[in-house]
Amino acid sequence: MSKFKEYSALDLSAVNKSILDFWRQESVFEKSLGEKNKSYNFYEGPPSANGMPGIHHVIARTIKDLFCRYKTLKGFNVYRKAGWDTHGLPVELGVEKELNITKEDIGTKISIEDYNKACRVNVMKYQAAWEDITAKMGYWVDMKNPYVTYDNKYIESVWWLLKQLHNKNLLYKGHTVQPFSPKAGTGLSTHELNQPGCYRNVKDTSAIAQFKVIKNNQSSFLFEKTDKSIFFLAWTTTPWTLPSNTALAVGKKITYVLVETVNQYNGEVYCVILAKDLLSKHFKTENENLSFETYEVGNKSRPYVVLKEFTGDLLVGLVYDQLLKYAVPKNGDAFRVLAGDFVTTEDGTGIVHLAPSFGADDNRVAKQNGIGSLTLVDEQGRFTEEVKDFYGQYVKDEFYTENDAKPKLPADVQIIIKLKESGLLFNSEKYEHSYPHCWRTDKPILYYPMDSWFVKTTEHKERMMELNKTINWKPSSTGEGRFGNWLENLVDWNLSRSRFWGIPLPIWRTENGKEEICIGSLEDLKAEIDRSVNLGFMKKNPLADFKAGDFSDKNYSIFDLHRPYVDDIILASKSGLRMTRELDLIDVWFDSGSMPYAQLHYPFENKELFANRFPADFIAEGVDQTRGWFFTLHAISTLLFDSVAYKNVVSNGLVLDKDGNKMSKRLGNATDPFQTIGKHGADATRWYMISNAQPWDNLKFDEEGILEVRRKFFGTLYNAYSFFALYANIDGFKYNKNVSSLEERDITDRWIISELNSLIKDVEAHYEDYEPTKASREIQDFVITKLSNWYIRLNRRRFWKGEYNSDKKDAYCTLFECLSTIAIISCPIAPFYMDQLYQDLNQSTNSVHLASFPKFEKNNINKVLETQMQLAQIMSSSILSLRKKEKIRVRQPLASALVAVSNEETRQALERSKEIILGETNLKGLEFLSEDSDMLSKKAKPNFKILGPKYGSKIKEVSTLIQNLNNEQIKTLESHGSINVKEGVEISIDDVEIVSQDIAGYSVSTNNYFSVALDVSISQELSDEGLAREFINRIQNLRKDKGYLVTDKIYIELEKNNEVERAIKNNLTYICNETLTEELKFSSKKLENYDELNLVNNIICKVLIYKK
Repeated sequence: MSKFKEYSALDLSAVNKSILDFWRQESVFEKSLGEKNKSYNFYEGPPSANGMPGIHHVIARTIKDLFCRYKTLKGFNVYRKAGWDTHGLPVELGVEKELNITKEDIGTKISIEDYNKACRVNVMKYQAAWEDITAKMGYWVDMKNPYVTYDNKYIESVWWLLKQLHNKNLLYKGHTVQPFSPKAGTGLSTHELNQPGCYRNVKDTSAIAQFKVIKNNQSSFLFEKTDKSIFFLAWTTTPWTLPSNTALAVGKKITYVLVETVNQYNGEVYCVILAKDLLSKHFKTENENLSFETYEVGNKSRPYVVLKEFTGDLLVGLVYDQLLKYAVPKNGDAFRVLAGDFVTTEDGTGIVHLAPSFGADDNRVAKQNGIGSLTLVDEQGRFTEEVKDFYGQYVKDEFYTENDAKPKLPADVQIIIKLKESGLLFNSEKYEHSYPHCWRTDKPILYYPMDSWFVKTTEHKERMMELNKTINWKPSSTGEGRFGNWLENLVDWNLSRSRFWGIPLPIWRTENGKEEICIGSLEDLKAEIDRSVNLGFMKKNPLADFKAGDFSDKNYSIFDLHRPYVDDIILASKSGLRMTRELDLIDVWFDSGSMPYAQLHYPFENKELFANRFPADFIAEGVDQTRGWFFTLHAISTLLFDSVAYKNVVSNGLVLDKDGNKMSKRLGNATDPFQTIGKHGADATRWYMISNAQPWDNLKFDEEGILEVRRKFFGTLYNAYSFFALYANIDGFKYNKNVSSLEERDITDRWIISELNSLIKDVEAHYEDYEPTKASREIQDFVITKLSNWYIRLNRRRFWKGEYNSDKKDAYCTLFECLSTIAIISCPIAPFYMDQLYQDLNQSTNSVHLASFPKFEKNNINKVLETQMQLAQIMSSSILSLRKKEKIRVRQPLASALVAVSNEETRQALERSKEIILGETNLKGLEFLSEDSDMLSKKAKPNFKILGPKYGSKIKEVSTLIQNLNNEQIKTLESHGSINVKEGVEISIDDVEIVSQDIAGYSVSTNNYFSVALDVSISQELSDEGLAREFINRIQNLRKDKGYLVTDKIYIELEKNNEVERAIKNNLTYICNETLTEELKFSSKKLENYDELNLVNNIICKVLIYKK
């Protein structure tokens, strides 16, 4: 008969390797995708393979994998296709760094063709590493047939989607001020700008600049009470924008004041205008009476006098002298005061400096009022030649590279110095504020005027919000809060990017911009090129050999749809005019958001397949994707299919170091996933990540946590299996489900099977609700607390004592069923070890991942029995705690314990478990007292943690009332859960701590269920039995040390010892039975080659044990 496999030690790393080999040899993943009646759709968010995978990818992929594995167990065909995100800034910046070039070098030092070839190679630089970690961590996804975003078929599907948007008039070109990354050389969409960590607190040098009012008929009312020069005060945290100022904005209804004061830098007496509500921020009230004559230059306490009050509408239309006279707008008016609805008095001066080229609000109000703009900063972030004082300097110090000649002072500071020297600076100070940075370069962005293509997402904003409410977000706060708020404040999607490596925008336009065409397929492109050739715009058609309907890789490799090749295509408009392609690429987030369609080359192929695989049942990515991939999926599916793209989404948190700091190579606190999995195995790593914190909470990653999981959970489960295998092999046990009915089994069997079925029910519910942490913790608690610490410990003697009878078989069957079920319900989280456990138990090579998730048997769940056993555990724990308190060993038998219970059901449950409690606590007796017994008197103590917030200033009075409760009142409180102690004062059971007063000779403990008094007196007879039990323990350990089998019979010779002789003789039969001793004898002679046993209280005995 085949035996259950036994192991010498638990090695999860070795299990990882052997099971991984088994999966590959047996094609287990492929078998799990067999024909099934129902399907479950999962979308893989494509990673970029131009960077190494990190530990945060392990948690994200564990979450994805476990639900797909669970659904496979539930009988679903789980379609999951891998993907590679191959375009965008990460790739381009990586290549630029590798080739030591900048964006400006592309097309000059290196051709676009060669640059894009380098990108195509670089993007798959770490593909092997990604595939390796994917396999080693047990993430099942189809890596053999991945979708690749640079593939022509993928691009064609993306073009088709863009064509549909164009047909619906949801694509448009606009000139607006947009987030722009000078170091990346491209504009950014608002969802890119809102990635976590993009907004950072920075300290910039702010300035309050003085704009001189030009005196004329309209401004004459300001000069009625002064002949001094008058200046508007405008505050800015970006002084570099001041050369491009063309207007000021005020609030029409805001009250402003005209103040006479002194310039702290040159001593000039002059007048300034600012909002009345902000006067005290810039002028201290006590300075109002200071003398102008005695003021000293540089003193920040300057005198002032308020000359006049007026509302902002009187300022609208006034003109002022240009602040920094480098250039004037070529079109439109300039240097005029406008009304702005965005002007507030929360900070600054209540007057806003407007540089229409560098602010969306600035640009909007300027256009409305016919104000021109100045763009005196180029796309690299440097001042243009018009700004002769600072020409060529970067506006942000962060833009300089190591090789650049960097000025001593930042541009902002240099401009402030110039203003100060010109008498145009009111004040300057450091100011901390939040400023946006590029999500890929980590450099500051600028707001910059650009021509861009937009998706009109705002037109479908309400529908996007409606559909979002049907999605099951985990956590719900992400969908309702972060994502929901994002949709509420939605702006149109900036689609175009001024880069080289990516999917080209498939729009061709005439030079005058009046005619355009959006191409939606290669077939359309081929036809339009043919027309262009006929009109003489192109000499030949590069797609001449392309055959529509032929979806072979060979056919789709005829022409590369990337730049520069697609740029060379000239098309003809309907009126016969020449059309060139809009040079921009599309946002890489549109690439990934198109994957539900493009991964299947929809609609050109797989229409029926797509209908079955859209939308996704489940997706999961990091919280940073909330306004990234999650948004783009949702936007495209809503605009084009009026549908959600996914039904359930898990948004996982960040992985931090154990101190809560963000991991980075620079800080040296990053964890290598390959080393972690190699050292601890994927199972312990995965289980730790899932059980330690909810997926959406940030995980403070600590390797000690993995070790604890390995020791507590996997170690306990391994020991449980080892215990089973050891004795099952001795008895030749073979599992047979029909050995005996559950009703015929021992009470502990029925209890653990009830708990097992409750566990199946709860774990299934948690998986269905996308709550893996709850599932893992319940499984862990069952294995450690219920199965190992209670069931196996209670039943050890059934396994290794007596004949191989029906009761023993029941014990084996029960433990087998528990272990086998645990293997199945745990395998989504710990796929390797649970597969080995399942195969070892079933003595086959059938993978657990091809099994079915067990169904809980309602009839096998006995809640009364579960409660009964729970109370027995609590009682046992209470008694053992009293033993510990009194420093009495568990092996030392005690006479009895007294138990007082107020609830009759609790009393009956404990009485039914009496024998179990006695066995667990090593007591001879358990006596139940009536509720009215005076032996155990109770006292109530105030629980100040709860009472404090509840009663506040009344806490002293309430605590006195609690302390004065008598036994009868405490009894009422325990039975009813609350009691009125005074009019308006109701005390609940949680408000108090009920304790029992000790009785002489007893140690007392109280909880919400019962009070127990342990008799701590030890008679001579009990003392002898305790010593005998210690002797048995030492002999058992000695057997193990000598490598004896559990079935080996032994002989014991004991050197005569008066301290132990009586105890051993009085318990001789018990000792021999427990240690499988054939003969035990005392020797009056000194033994040779003996073993020395240290029992208790320094009692030493010398023994010789052997086999014949």
